[in-house]
Amino acid sequence: MGNRLGHTNLTKIWADRCNVIGRNIHKTSVLVNSIIHLMTIDHFKLRQLFADFYKSNGHVEVPSIPLVPKDDPTTLFTGSGMQQLVPYLLGEIHPLGTRLYDIQPCIRAQDIDEVGDNRHDSFFEMIGNWSLGDYFKKEQLSWFFSFLINDIKLDPLKLYVTAFKGEDGLPQDTESIEIWKAEFAKVGIKADIGNHIYLYDATKNWWSRAGVPHNMPTGEPGGPDSEMFYEFTQVKHDVEFGKECHPNCDCGRFLEIGNSVFMQYKKNSDGTFAQLPKQNVDFGGGLERFIMAMENNPDMFETSIFFPIIQEIEKITKLAYVDGKNKPAMRIIADHLKASVFLIKDGVLPSNKEQGYVLRRLLRRLTVKLRNLLGKLPSPEEVAAVSGKVLELYEGIYFNPSEDKELVRPIIADEIKKFSISLEKGIKLIEKIPTINGKIAFDLYQSYGFPLEVTMEIYKEKGQQINMKEYISEFNRHKELSRSASAGKFKGGLADGSEQTIKYHTATHLLHQVLFDVLGKDIRQEGSNITSERLRFDFYCTHKPTEVELKRIEEMLNSKIKESLPVEFKIVPKKEAELLGAKSFFREKYPDMVKVYFIGNYSKEFCGGPHVKNTSKIGSFTIMKCEKIGNNLFRIYAK
Repeated sequence: MGNRLGHTNLTKIWADRCNVIGRNIHKTSVLVNSIIHLMTIDHFKLRQLFADFYKSNGHVEVPSIPLVPKDDPTTLFTGSGMQQLVPYLLGEIHPLGTRLYDIQPCIRAQDIDEVGDNRHDSFFEMIGNWSLGDYFKKEQLSWFFSFLINDIKLDPLKLYVTAFKGEDGLPQDTESIEIWKAEFAKVGIKADIGNHIYLYDATKNWWSRAGVPHNMPTGEPGGPDSEMFYEFTQVKHDVEFGKECHPNCDCGRFLEIGNSVFMQYKKNSDGTFAQLPKQNVDFGGGLERFIMAMENNPDMFETSIFFPIIQEIEKITKLAYVDGKNKPAMRIIADHLKASVFLIKDGVLPSNKEQGYVLRRLLRRLTVKLRNLLGKLPSPEEVAAVSGKVLELYEGIYFNPSEDKELVRPIIADEIKKFSISLEKGIKLIEKIPTINGKIAFDLYQSYGFPLEVTMEIYKEKGQQINMKEYISEFNRHKELSRSASAGKFKGGLADGSEQTIKYHTATHLLHQVLFDVLGKDIRQEGSNITSERLRFDFYCTHKPTEVELKRIEEMLNSKIKESLPVEFKIVPKKEAELLGAKSFFREKYPDMVKVYFIGNYSKEFCGGPHVKNTSKIGSFTIMKCEKIGNNLFRIYAK
């Protein structure tokens, strides 16, 4: 089934593993399992099966968006597949129709410190499908169950589901419960509450932007959700987490692989809830978690989506992953390197701000872990070489290894080389600090990339403990640096749609066209960020705009605002939009049918919205500053 490895490659993998592991060859069973995993359905095949299944049920693929989202100030990174669908879940008409699916690369910066166990990762791919006022619970749950057991061949005896048990005047989700009973019955399983079907309160099985129902404001949409779990029967329940095991137990026996959110209700002014006239389905699942279930392995890093990277780390360190003491560090290195490669490919460079700060932190943390394993600083070239395995793993999907290695490797090597100098200085600095406290520990983490556990270990040998209250206080002060839009692994979230933010969004379209008119046709948008306080627009230009040019840009834009130009959109074929001269964000993929916003006869741009109805609503436009941020790259701040 989907075997991409011949006997020669299997033999080579076996030989390489034996050479790496050396005297630990007695751990043969784990080794054999690792190789067997590579012979099951791989992630290439999974993608194709998912696409084929949902296409056969009338769905259209939505192209993925960049890891750094355009015009979304609520998050540093794309953290879920539904981020690009926000306007359509709020009622806009999607150009591709009412049945959609995609596989979206995501980064969760807040998960970085969680990486090291057997199931957390900072980079992941979210598999999603949506119904925008089309089908609802019956089709969603039946199709999903069919895909799991018939297409990717999961054992239905190992599948468990959850449903909303009802609270705050909201009824139990009996519709989902009855659908699940019927689906399990089709495969000969008599499922009932407490047997393959479990009920939980709103903290587990309810979705809204405000969280649980009683926190929802008037008019807010929300609804129950139903999660799918896979049981690893080889994992014994740990009573530390409770007497009885259940799907939401944290002992590791159960793994959530996906969640179907049913946007079903709207809150009334009297606190009651009414059915929405147009009900949506938002499903999100983890591709990596699907593979864990398919390969029946509770350790994500032993599956085929991570194993090749782990193997390269073993070669560099001459250590074996099967030795438990090496696992946390190797997991961190593999995950962080994968996330770094994807970020660099999407145009992020190491820096001390926003996305660049997260990339720098990832590279520094993996360098520290490699140093711990090696007992010395890693070679920048060695680490960069491991990145080649990431490129190979996703060849043809996201990367062209022969081309992309020329982009990725130098950036990784340069950052690690610079940090290695700082790292050695940091270690020497630690040796000179006689007494540690929480603030110093966080400063070491912030300035030198020292993970807390490294500092703790060093001072433990000195008989000292870190004041964790001080450390957490400092950490919380800097938390905004790794903010994220999402609260749960597969829960959705809606972006800021304030009136002022919408005004600035329309102003960025005008600015894009005015820059084109004033500075020349070589202008290219490189990114934007909009908050309710200001807009930021990044662009490519062969020269830095002069004060005279900036004044002209500001005057032209205000002139267009005063013309009271109408703002309208049309849904047209992509080729037609291109022939019309509509501008687009070059890093973004677009579907065959696109939404184009027209600002009078002046501006035409690919965009999902929302926008003001008339430019007069913007008010006025003032450029606060223009700065250089890179080679021929400039940034305008305006309000």
